[in-house]
Amino acid sequence: MTDHRTLIPAAEMVKRNGASFPNESDTYRRARNALLAEEIELRGHIERVAEQRRALPPGGEVTGDYRFIGENGPSDFAGLFGDKQTLVVYSYMFGPQRERPCPMCTSLLNAWDGVARDIEQHVALAIVARSPIGRLVAFKKERGWRHLKLYTDANEQFTRDYHGIAPDGSDIPGLNVFTRRDGSVHHFWSGEMGPETSDPGQDPRGAPDLMPIWTVFDATPEGRASHWYPKLDYAD
Repeated sequence: MTDHRTLIPAAEMVKRNGASFPNESDTYRRARNALLAEEIELRGHIERVAEQRRALPPGGEVTGDYRFIGENGPSDFAGLFGDKQTLVVYSYMFGPQRERPCPMCTSLLNAWDGVARDIEQHVALAIVARSPIGRLVAFKKERGWRHLKLYTDANEQFTRDYHGIAPDGSDIPGLNVFTRRDGSVHHFWSGEMGPETSDPGQDPRGAPDLMPIWTVFDATPEGRASHWYPKLDYAD
């Protein structure tokens, strides 16, 4: 894809910045300006990737016999769209074999609950797991989630087709986006980054990362502590 816009060089934008903070040294400012140039380049790259994603041709047509049970009763796949033309589905690692849900998934959904109403101004958002709906609703109440729409994958066909179940039957998290156009539903995009696509020693995260917590940690000296993992309860 060719970008015909005239882009301002990052170095020029750095000169326009003019920021400084109390008692900073010249050494700090030079290093910070060099980092700012990289941050500006990163922003441009993120936008180019987003444009390329939006330009994807239609993915496979959705034809599976997918059945769900939500808080308001049964639903087919089309029902998850509501009145929207785009549907975002997160496969939540909370299958019936798990005593408690995945802490990492839960951390992500904690953040998403706060913006779910904003998201749904433009697209539909559904959280799908394999546990019974009563179990999902009970955990939703425990966490204080107000706006996320949770669904049980009643026959597990959706979760299987879209790679949410490992060969040993355990859960795999996943994000899938679908579009509804001209009377048919097509897969649009899935997150496909993981351990197989990470460099040695690199965290196998997606890009951009969907978890706000990591973005905050990336702005700190400690970074993403490799020994740390979210918990469901910090009372200990």
